[in-house]
Amino acid sequence: MNNITILWVDDEIDLLKPHIIFLQSKGYEIATSNNGNDAIDMVDKNNYDLIFLDENMPGLSGLETLSAIKNIKPSIPVIMITKSEEEYIMDEAIGSRIADYLIKPVNPMQILMAIKKITDKKRLVTEKTSSNYQTVFRNLSMNINDASSYADWVSIYKKIVFWELELENSNAGEMNQILEMQKSEANNEFARFIKKNYTKWFEANTDNVPLMSPGVFKNLAFPKLDSGNRTAIFVIDNLRYDQWLVIKPLLRELFIIDKEDIFMSILPTATQFARNAMFAGLMPADIERIHPEYWVNEGDEEGKNKFEAELLQKQMNRLGVNRSLYYEKIQNIEKGRKLVSNSGKILSHDLSVIVINFVDMLSHARTEMDMIRELANDEKAYRSLTLSWFENSTLYELLKILAQKKVNVMITTDHGTTRVHNPVKVVGDKDTSTNLRYKHGKSLSCKAKDVLEINNPNTIRLPKINVSSTYLFAQSNDFFAYPNNYNHYVSYYKNTFQHGGISMEEMLIPFVSLKAK
Repeated sequence: MNNITILWVDDEIDLLKPHIIFLQSKGYEIATSNNGNDAIDMVDKNNYDLIFLDENMPGLSGLETLSAIKNIKPSIPVIMITKSEEEYIMDEAIGSRIADYLIKPVNPMQILMAIKKITDKKRLVTEKTSSNYQTVFRNLSMNINDASSYADWVSIYKKIVFWELELENSNAGEMNQILEMQKSEANNEFARFIKKNYTKWFEANTDNVPLMSPGVFKNLAFPKLDSGNRTAIFVIDNLRYDQWLVIKPLLRELFIIDKEDIFMSILPTATQFARNAMFAGLMPADIERIHPEYWVNEGDEEGKNKFEAELLQKQMNRLGVNRSLYYEKIQNIEKGRKLVSNSGKILSHDLSVIVINFVDMLSHARTEMDMIRELANDEKAYRSLTLSWFENSTLYELLKILAQKKVNVMITTDHGTTRVHNPVKVVGDKDTSTNLRYKHGKSLSCKAKDVLEINNPNTIRLPKINVSSTYLFAQSNDFFAYPNNYNHYVSYYKNTFQHGGISMEEMLIPFVSLKAK
């Protein structure tokens, strides 16, 4: 039994008795009315899962009845049935938020299909999606076990994110849990891949090196600069690949999506290192050596990303990119509104680079504020909150303006984030860095085997503050915790979004090129 109750409203309802008997044989409960006034009264007094409504009735018309029903119960799905194919009637009905539209004469299977499309769609989609994922599960597990290259891991991560979004939309709870376990397994294997290969990628004459943060502007941005159009690059701090995918449909309405790339954030996957490397086109140790005036060490009080515009201009000069540059950093809504009102600055420069700090602030606010933690308690909610922000942001408003002005747009980030669960004890001196996903200092001690330890920072082109400088990187869902006040520390940071370490979410990040339509 379907336990679905349907109201069918038609002035010739007696002629529809064979259809009604057919639906009753399928387990549907059918109530009937032969006029709009009675139908409105029935809707007011009873609950129906679906309404079939004839458009052409004497007295109160179908459209008038529809309007009254929507005033009483706006969420109830209504299928309009009509003999007319006139466009204005169709527009009126669709504008009144009908669920479907059928042209008479209708046959029983058409009616049944329309019902299933509305009342059973979620269940059918869930069952089909779950079945499809079960089919893919074994192959994906084999892909994870066999992965041996960066390209393999990009492919695996894209597949995992695809199924995250598919299963999320279908509400397949059990399959979601299985996928979460599979993603955890993938992140553990990805960490092994990084620990095995990361230092090798910085050795001379090494082949098959992934595109990393220092090469982003050189390899992805600058070659696409169009001499005929202005270009704006938006660096959205902390934007993960899955978050990009949820805002992508909105941007499709404004731009042609020219290309989507994934590149690798350097370690640490933290703003000071990854974003400076991206703007400079250099690894952090090389920034410190070549441009010491622009590098700020972790222990210093000074802001660590103060010189992004200068570093980018140096990179452009070095590569012979002779374009006028405009740079801006948006850290609050006031600055965002100011940039929207002064969008002419972007139009008056060949290349504009705008840093947007909202997603980074969102992840920190989620850690520090109970209300935000409640709103973004898992990846699904985190994506939803990102989408809600974007839809109502000054960034979206600005992008609409740039689309109208035929400005080409690129969207990227410096690193992603991952939700941490598992505390790992670490001991260090008072000068040890405070980040939860990596530690930098001397005399670092950690018993966990599942960390990447770099005793010589020069091997991965990171600054070396003193002779015994060491870096530790957490992997998968781990985070570092000090033995002192351990329980409080763990309960405060467990299940928060962090960055700095090794995971697909932090390291495999998007660069997207959008062309003005």
